[in-house]
Parts: sequence; C-alpha cells; structure tokens
Amino acid sequence: MTSGEEEVPAQAVQEPEGAPAEEELLEHDLDELIARARERDEYLALAQRTQADFENYRKRVARDSAVAESRGVSRLARELLPALDNLALALSATVAQGEVESGASLADGVRLVHAEVVAALARCGIEAYSPEGERFDPELHEAMAQQPVEGAEPGTIVSVYQQGYRVEGAVLRPARVVVAA
Repeated sequence: MTSGEEEVPAQAVQEPEGAPAEEELLEHDLDELIARARERDEYLALAQRTQADFENYRKRVARDSAVAESRGVSRLARELLPALDNLALALSATVAQGEVESGASLADGVRLVHAEVVAALARCGIEAYSPEGERFDPELHEAMAQQPVEGAEPGTIVSVYQQGYRVEGAVLRPARVVVAA
C-alpha cells in the first residue's frame, strides 16, 4: 500500500444506493412466504368446508329420498287395501256359496290374485295384522262394536271385521274389531 491511502474495512463498503440490503430481501421473502402460507390455509379451509357441505347435502338427499319413497309406498298401500278387502270378501262369498265347478275356478282365481297382492305389499314392507284375543289398543285398533261374550275379559278383541296394516312398524290402517263388553 502506498502512503496516504487508508485501508477501508470490508464492512464499511456501502452498497450502491437504491439496492435493497440483504436483510431487507430476507424479510421481504419471509413476508411473501407467510402470505402464501396464509392464502394456502384459506383455500384449504374453503375446500374442507365445501367437502363437509357436500357430505351433508348427500346425506340429506338420501334421507329425503327414503322418506319420499316411504310416503309413496304408504299412499299406494292405502289405495290398494280396499281392493284387497273386496278380494277377500269375494273369496269368502264364493266359498260360502259352495264351490260348484265354475265357482271353484273363480275361487282359485280370486285366491291367486289375493295372494299376489298380499305378496306385493309384503315386498314393500307392508304387513297385515289380525289382533283377535289381544287387549284393545286405540292406537292399533278401531272398535266397530262392543259385545258381551261369555268367558272373554272386558276390553279384549273377540272378532276382527277388517285386518289392520302396518308399514315399517307404523300403523297404516288400524284393525277394525269387536271388543268384549
């Protein structure tokens, strides 16, 4: 080194004006990474909420569909039950008259149709019940008459006018009964 020149320490070297310092660059990069991470977290939360909403929607639609199907089955059954009752009456009338040759084939045909309707209702979850001998329950039975019957406890069902029907345990039509007085 020549005399008159001073040695400038390396730390004292200043960067040109307008250029960001290394620390500022690191802070800027860090701030940008944090902002990106927050944005990613927001998108992730949005995706999770959307997925949960979709699952809830799917479950609600499945539940509503099952309820609508059950309602449709019940309505159809209510429409078919009078026809089923009439088939049973026709069958019992044919048998009561005595089965002549043509009556026998008619009775067989009516018996077949009756069995098919009963089987179709059973496949839809509809079951008949005949409560003869049970205690009268206004939730399950409709009293058509009271009758004194020897040996029967009062409030007991002694005969059934029409069978009752249930769908999935719920009463579709109560059984019409005669109750012991």
